[in-house]
Amino acid sequence: MRDIRLVRNKELSIGEALLPVLVLIALLAYNVLIFGGDSLNGSNQFILLMGAAVAALVGFRRGVSYRQMIGEVADNLKSTTEAILILLLVGALAGTWMLSGIIPMLIYGGVQLINPKVFLPVTVLVCSIISVATGSSWTTSATVGIALIGIGKALGIPEGMVAGAVISGAYFGDKMSPLSDTTNLASAMAGSDLFEHIRYMTLTTVPTYLLTLTAFVIIGFYYQPVGIASPTEIMRAIESTFYVTPWLLLVPAAVIGLIILRKPPLVALLAGTLLGGLFALIFQPALVTKLAGANSLHFEAAYRGVVNAMTISTNIETTHAELNDLFATKGMAGMLPTVWLVICAMAFGGIMEAIGALACISAALLRLAHSVFGLFASTVASCLALNATASDQYLAIVIPGKMFSKAYAKRGLAPVNLSRTLEDAGTVTSVLVPWNTCGAYNARVLGVETWQYLPYAVFNYVSPFMTLLFAALQLKIKRLKEEAPVAVAEKI
Repeated sequence: MRDIRLVRNKELSIGEALLPVLVLIALLAYNVLIFGGDSLNGSNQFILLMGAAVAALVGFRRGVSYRQMIGEVADNLKSTTEAILILLLVGALAGTWMLSGIIPMLIYGGVQLINPKVFLPVTVLVCSIISVATGSSWTTSATVGIALIGIGKALGIPEGMVAGAVISGAYFGDKMSPLSDTTNLASAMAGSDLFEHIRYMTLTTVPTYLLTLTAFVIIGFYYQPVGIASPTEIMRAIESTFYVTPWLLLVPAAVIGLIILRKPPLVALLAGTLLGGLFALIFQPALVTKLAGANSLHFEAAYRGVVNAMTISTNIETTHAELNDLFATKGMAGMLPTVWLVICAMAFGGIMEAIGALACISAALLRLAHSVFGLFASTVASCLALNATASDQYLAIVIPGKMFSKAYAKRGLAPVNLSRTLEDAGTVTSVLVPWNTCGAYNARVLGVETWQYLPYAVFNYVSPFMTLLFAALQLKIKRLKEEAPVAVAEKI
């Protein structure tokens, strides 16, 4: 992650800082009204550029040069390099995992073992365990998340519900794992000890997590799946198309193992993609031959079949019509609209940062903090605003962290108060914004639009309310030692 500096522009008023945001919101609302679910396939990307153009006009009026703005956009794009490559590799991985039978194997086992009534809370628990172990919500979504979406479809459970459960569990680990980059970043920005930060987060996270599990238990108990095929029919359809064997599970186990060993996500995903291709050749040679359009499996056919699965849309037909949509992947090509969205969102965020609008908005929120609760509320509002405007999870942690650290110290509040609030409001809400890198990524990987999973991402939208509730009731608000506030204030 790049070194993020806070750009201030004393000439900029709060009205000017908010103007591009208001224009963007209005244009996006109209655009979604016109294009509906297709808005993420291109039109929203153009609207983000229009928002960037408005921000640039404000910047020109206040003396910010074109070179400065393009420089910030370039820095923003550079910071998303890994994310873009991860997106492309996830598309390739999904293709080879489908062709090799890994995802069908997981669905095959899931419909046998999991009762539909407990599927949603089990999904939250499984994703929580994987994300805590790996420290990565993105890896969790791209591996077990994809499989769980497939199992949920086979069980007749709406995709939005399943995706909400996946995201709730995945972001629990992203927030609580000592291996998570956001966990380390939030504690570093606030100046708190990492493990003290994690312990302090449990105070708000555990109640939120229990509420999340309770919500999914209730949903699972009362929801009646519609159009569900019998497990026997699903299993027969999978068996008739794929060679089903537990050996296929070695590939996802290897990927999760690499992540736990702290190997870079790109390395783990590339290894998973290549292993998926190898296992496709070993266990599904007939499917590879068919996908290549050949009569027999030779080197050229093997190469063509596996590379097609990695890069372009592929459909694997079964004897069960309802499963055919489930066994369709889009490869790397399917990720290109999301890459496009990330690039345009980074353009808007970069120009907003260059003209000083992000710092101006955060400073205005800080001025509204006249009490301890006001300080917490301003931090939460700043994180939410930055997730929506900067479109970047890291900026939603770094900028409020820089802006509010002295204010917390002046009020005699320990740094863990700030680091916990950054996580409760910055880390977990990023996935709720369609044009944020996290929201765009999860929507594309899971194949579920943000507006579909948003009502069910319980953990993510309850978290900021929980931290505000603790602040309002003055529960577990850790103070600095009696002499510390004075000493800190004297230095400011």
